[in-house]
Amino acid sequence: MAYNLEEQEQLDALKDWWKQYGNLVITVATIALFAFSGYMGWKWYQRTQAAEAAQMYEALQKAAELKDVGKIKAASAVMFEKYGSTLHAQYAALLAAKALSEAKDDAAAKTQLQWLVAHAKEEEFQDIARLRLAGLLLDEKAYDEGLKLLAIDPPAPFVALFADLRGDLLAAQNKSDEARSAYEQALAVLKPEDGLRGVIELKRDALGAPAK
Repeated sequence: MAYNLEEQEQLDALKDWWKQYGNLVITVATIALFAFSGYMGWKWYQRTQAAEAAQMYEALQKAAELKDVGKIKAASAVMFEKYGSTLHAQYAALLAAKALSEAKDDAAAKTQLQWLVAHAKEEEFQDIARLRLAGLLLDEKAYDEGLKLLAIDPPAPFVALFADLRGDLLAAQNKSDEARSAYEQALAVLKPEDGLRGVIELKRDALGAPAK
């Protein structure tokens, strides 16, 4: 009998507790369920996006191999619109820019690189895009625009490349002293065995002696 009494007391206490906190428990449980479902749904969406982006990247690769400019532009447009947040889109922009540049469609190549500078999540992709875009601007004699694009503090692996290209842009403007300074900056961070050193030294020496 005592056992039944104790059991009844526990049951009554549980009922009282449920009256007081039951709605809160249900609310919290519902929120947790929705949060978990949302998380799983987001993970599924990401996996689906990555798989579809990979297929589109393959289509772009084939178009590039065939030098089909129309298909390259179409595939990259789909990449940017539907899969712009994926890593494949960043690789696609570089691939498309290279293929379009080789096809002498520099305007379209620039569009790819500009998208990459603006939207790439990884800094390395942005830096590569800046270098390639500045190279195209050098060819177009848009020197100030190219210099503006390179006016950042790049990470160590890109310092020499940025400085070298700044030197080219400045030399094209007949700013010999500034160009020489840029080439010297590039040489200062390159190792003695780096093959780029010889090329930069030739460009620096071609500028002649510094102005007095």
